[in-house]
Amino acid sequence: MGPEALPLGPYGGAAAAALLLWVVCVLCRRKRKTGEPPLINGWIPYLGKALLFRKDAFKFLLDQQKKLGDIFTVHIAGRYITFIMDPFQYVYVIRNSKQLEFHEFADKMASKTFDYPALSNVKFPDLKENLHRIYQYLQGKPLEIISDHMMKNLQDIFEWKCSQATDWETEKMYKFCCSVMFEASFVTLYGRVPAADGRKVISEIRDKFIKFDASFPYLAANIPIELLGATKKVRKELIHHFLLQNMTKWLGGSKVVQARQDIFEKYELLGDYDKAAHHFAFLWASVGNTIPATFWAMYYLLRHPEALAAVRDEIDHLLQSTGQKRGPTYNIHLTREQLDNLVYLESALNESLRMCSSSMNIRISQEDFVLKLEGDQEVSLRKGDWIALYPQILHMDPEVYEDPKKYKFDRYIENGKKKTTFYKAGRKLKYFLMPFGSGISMCPGRFLAMNEMKMFLFLLLAHFDVELGENKAVRLDNSRMGLGILLPDTDIAFRYKLRSLRN
Repeated sequence: MGPEALPLGPYGGAAAAALLLWVVCVLCRRKRKTGEPPLINGWIPYLGKALLFRKDAFKFLLDQQKKLGDIFTVHIAGRYITFIMDPFQYVYVIRNSKQLEFHEFADKMASKTFDYPALSNVKFPDLKENLHRIYQYLQGKPLEIISDHMMKNLQDIFEWKCSQATDWETEKMYKFCCSVMFEASFVTLYGRVPAADGRKVISEIRDKFIKFDASFPYLAANIPIELLGATKKVRKELIHHFLLQNMTKWLGGSKVVQARQDIFEKYELLGDYDKAAHHFAFLWASVGNTIPATFWAMYYLLRHPEALAAVRDEIDHLLQSTGQKRGPTYNIHLTREQLDNLVYLESALNESLRMCSSSMNIRISQEDFVLKLEGDQEVSLRKGDWIALYPQILHMDPEVYEDPKKYKFDRYIENGKKKTTFYKAGRKLKYFLMPFGSGISMCPGRFLAMNEMKMFLFLLLAHFDVELGENKAVRLDNSRMGLGILLPDTDIAFRYKLRSLRN
């Protein structure tokens, strides 16, 4: 029977068209060529395996690895992504920055998400390179200066918290971490709002930020912002906070933000709104992952009393050995060397990052070429394909980390010193912990982020007795899978009170 004989009914024309489109998509779907990795198309046109991947990427990738080996290509939402699962092959992807590019992909995603013109736009020559050079303010001596400012601002906030805590105070943990880290980061980077209600203004910006942040995974997935309720309106309001006439009123901003302002002023074709959008994007990059990472570090410490005791003892010992006193009226100063030498604090933080990070390291193939791998292996890649490393697989590999689902606060300590040697199949791994990306895509603010989280935990445990207020487990919310630090699926109550000043 030919198609003209099909009983169409009142909606038959649309149904037939949809069926025809499905058939065309299936017939035209990609075929594997010689030398290419095993290909997983999926039967749903365009989506491919997107639904299964989004449901549980970790399980999906492990299942494919068992069936197909360490390299395979998956069709996900219109993209063909080749996953490299063997951590010993990571280096061949990371160092191949000529054919496997990252910046153009990141530029397109960020410009659409934060509503500014792409850095690669010919109207703005060398803008990308000029902004990249500014990251020098997040390293070396400038890093020490901005970290000192962050420490002071955190102490101001904790001093205010101390003044409120006459007895046990109960708060929600994620909300607490978000409030403290957002305000301290904002003031450190952009300066204080001098108005009498300055703290209230920052709180209003934070509340809008949280609303925008909830839509970030959808924007990153290329879903039009018009389909995301009030997100477009909230984004516009946030960007307006960073217009020059507002920022010039803020006092004591950082050199890194000032340097960005100076560069933007050199580009006459970059509008005031566009400049403000860049500043908002920088704020998101500064706190979007740091806030949930701080939550998980605090949550795991409070869930494990032996970890909490070890980290607190280390903090108390440092204060005693440097002649510094605890308490809201005393300023604590920490050098970068002292922060680095807090091995239990750093190990506990790294362990929580291992368990909660879910970043996907992406590269885009710039041409059809053959990627050379270890052991005379090679794989053919097509122009435009994505190549992905998914470090969460490495982080949860029982061959690398014994009992990987278990939190072990001292996992990164060996003989009282930092442990940096991990093995798989008897071979030493170059990459064993990758919460901040890799190679050209590595987060330039990673050193500041680590310092900020260490200082938050240091001050929290130096000033307060803290304990969980609810006996419930908090799990990872997979909605940000592949985008960085996963959020908690629920908030949890904790309580705190001032510690006795007696040693």
